[in-house]
Amino acid sequence: MQDEVAAPAAVQDYLHALQDGICTALSALDGQAFTEESWLRAEGGGGRSRVLANGGLFEQAGVNFSDVTGARLPPAATAKRPELEGCRFRAMGVSLVVHPHNPYVPTAHANVRFFLATRPDGEAVWWFGGGFDLTPYYGFDEDARHWHRTAAAACAPFGATVYPRYKQWCDEYFFLRHRDEQRGLGGLFFDDLNEWGFAQSFAFMRSVGDHFLPAYLPLAERRRQTPFGERERDFQLYRRGRYVEFNLVYDRGTIFGLQTGGRTESILMSLPPNVRWRYNWQPAADTPEARLSEHYLKPQNWLANG
Repeated sequence: MQDEVAAPAAVQDYLHALQDGICTALSALDGQAFTEESWLRAEGGGGRSRVLANGGLFEQAGVNFSDVTGARLPPAATAKRPELEGCRFRAMGVSLVVHPHNPYVPTAHANVRFFLATRPDGEAVWWFGGGFDLTPYYGFDEDARHWHRTAAAACAPFGATVYPRYKQWCDEYFFLRHRDEQRGLGGLFFDDLNEWGFAQSFAFMRSVGDHFLPAYLPLAERRRQTPFGERERDFQLYRRGRYVEFNLVYDRGTIFGLQTGGRTESILMSLPPNVRWRYNWQPAADTPEARLSEHYLKPQNWLANG
């Protein structure tokens, strides 16, 4: 019983530290500080949202911590757990998205989260989820290999089958069914994790959270000085439209937040500040823009390439 009481506090402490560490590192990379806004939720809980806008590297970056409670789990959380419908809940996590100015620097997303549901009989049910994924506009094989090698390193202490399983889950999850295309070149995605026991599951969540910066910072440093013009910027804004479509149509975190009456500004901070749609536009053949879809948005074993 004591471990059950202490568990949410330990997760919250880690998530606070993770948000602090990521914001410190991204601020140092960008040269500009995040602004913070703390908020409370009427039904219970709250959070702290941090946003960096119009910085030296990032057009917008958001790193959000939330810890909310409610009387009834929403449909987004019970779709695969119908037996928990109507349960009280506590949900906490850190979610981040970075949208760089330079089209050669990829957009990146990460989140780690913990759910605790309480059945009417008082029994507690918990699980972890999260992951990170990369959305380039102009792809580079060495960047894709680094990203996936770091993802594999996050999983390695937990067994040889973990990275392939959660890499495949990421490819399947970040898929725009109405476009028949991937959102990006993948990474890791996991959810409903509790079969390892609390200590091991929590350790895995921490490993995923702790590997985001080693996965992303080298790519941002490597590409941030790449020259670009209106062509590349226009393509970046066009591809950002796909990002918006996924987040508003499919993303479980976005849907969960809206269904629970969460703070809209914090929930939608993942959306890019500038975006563009074109009717039935296709890139010209044999261009870097065409290669994005033909090569980088195709699930593949990046550990085996090169």
